[in-house]
Amino acid sequence: MKADLFGRQTLRVSRDTLLQRAAEEPDLAWRVLATLNAFRILISVALLVLFQTGGEPRVFGELSPAVFQVTTGTYLIFAIISAFSLHQRWVAASVQAITQSLVDIAAIVILMHTSGGIASGLGGLLVVFVGAGSLVLPMRFPTVLAAIATFAILGERAFSQLGGAATDPNYPAAGILSAIIFAMALAARPLGKHIQASEALARQRGVDLRNLSELNGYIVQHLRESIIVIDAENRIRLSNASAAQLLGASQLESGVPLVRAFEPLANYILDWRSDAGLSAHPEFTVAKAGHSLRLTAHLAPLGKDGDRDGPVLVFLEDASLMNARVQQSKLASLGRLSASIAHEIRNPVGAMSHAAQLLAESAAIKDEDKRLTEIIQSHSDRVSHIIDNVLQLSRRETNRPERFDLKIWLDDFAQEFSRTLELQEGELSVAEISGQLEVRMDTGHLRQVLWNLCDNAVKYASETGGILVELQAGRMQSQGRPYVEVLDHGLGVDAATADKMFEPFYTERSGGTGLGLYISRELCELNRATLLYLDRPGGGSIFRIVFADPDRWDKE
Repeated sequence: MKADLFGRQTLRVSRDTLLQRAAEEPDLAWRVLATLNAFRILISVALLVLFQTGGEPRVFGELSPAVFQVTTGTYLIFAIISAFSLHQRWVAASVQAITQSLVDIAAIVILMHTSGGIASGLGGLLVVFVGAGSLVLPMRFPTVLAAIATFAILGERAFSQLGGAATDPNYPAAGILSAIIFAMALAARPLGKHIQASEALARQRGVDLRNLSELNGYIVQHLRESIIVIDAENRIRLSNASAAQLLGASQLESGVPLVRAFEPLANYILDWRSDAGLSAHPEFTVAKAGHSLRLTAHLAPLGKDGDRDGPVLVFLEDASLMNARVQQSKLASLGRLSASIAHEIRNPVGAMSHAAQLLAESAAIKDEDKRLTEIIQSHSDRVSHIIDNVLQLSRRETNRPERFDLKIWLDDFAQEFSRTLELQEGELSVAEISGQLEVRMDTGHLRQVLWNLCDNAVKYASETGGILVELQAGRMQSQGRPYVEVLDHGLGVDAATADKMFEPFYTERSGGTGLGLYISRELCELNRATLLYLDRPGGGSIFRIVFADPDRWDKE
């Protein structure tokens, strides 16, 4: 199996090996016999037609018309039966070759005898039949066959002379014809060996090419890079699974127009072919379930001298991955710097907060000055909260995943959250979950993420005049992965904000740190989960946590 997949290690195969492979798969023998039999049928039909339509004196069969006609008809019937035998391969090729060659010699000699002997020219057909049969017969048989043909020709001449049918037996002509038959038989066998060796070599090259094609297809399909090859008419000729997954398509079939798979790219390539000034590295946005993806396409013409009107090789690259790497590098440096600064600031801020508390407790302080201490205390607490978040980012604590029933956990979380924020009944609800829904995640991290999401939902929902937050859970239809959603009836988020809300330190609310959603997403990724934002139909927001498959995680 491995040799078939990756091809043979060497192409230096001996002649004997090639002949052995040809003998194991004698396709050449069957093709030669089938072609020779077709010629046999053609000769039989032609002789019958010439015999029936010829006038007096007859060209063929003038010495014995009845014998000529019966022999030709019998010869045609034998050729038709041989055609079925060759098609069904009732008998081995060598047996059929010997049988047909003997019948050819007998029939041609009889037809030659009834038509006047050597002068009729029918004996020349033996050169064709004996020579063609020698291509597929075993090594000793061609010379034996030529000897039989020679004895038959000379015997026919002797029989004609003794019977008085021929006044001039013309033995020299018979000898020359016999010599030609012998030469053809002797020359045909090496030629047949050469043809068999060439066919075996061609068969091996075909196997190697098929193996190479399979190997190329295997490599292309398992490349991490996403590849699409389109022709001059913008039809897909080749693609791999990575490209289909990147574009969100089930598969990219060969021959399908590119516009069906990814219309923006197809339209751009049409303009790119006609406008040399357009870039060969455009960027596109692909809308997939739950999120959008930024792609960079690299167009490489496959035609001569970079001809854009011919086939084009398209490399697709997930630009978000590169941007994420750059962003992670920036955030790592920023995190180290922020952690260092936060550590240095923490002690002075704590000292100021403690001094403000002591000052507020002094009996000599005036009421208007006490208000100033409250401001100092409030902002000190805010700075301390920011410092805690920054230090948490820099530490990125390890997770302790647990497998638990999400339904039971959500009920407990909803009760705790409602009591803590003193919510009224119905302001935070948990939708009914059908069946058991198990997830695997660090419960402390999940509590922190959901608390942050629900707290934001309560604050934003209150801006619309009423608090109504819902928790829903289930399984994704496409992947079967469990998820939990936090839904609110707030004002929603515009597209520009949706792209930036998970970035660190980004906030549109006064008093916020801009780290809550970023930390929530980081905690989810630490547990192989994904935090997504979705627009809610009718207004509001949906934050969805998609968990990793717990069964797959256990196996890993």
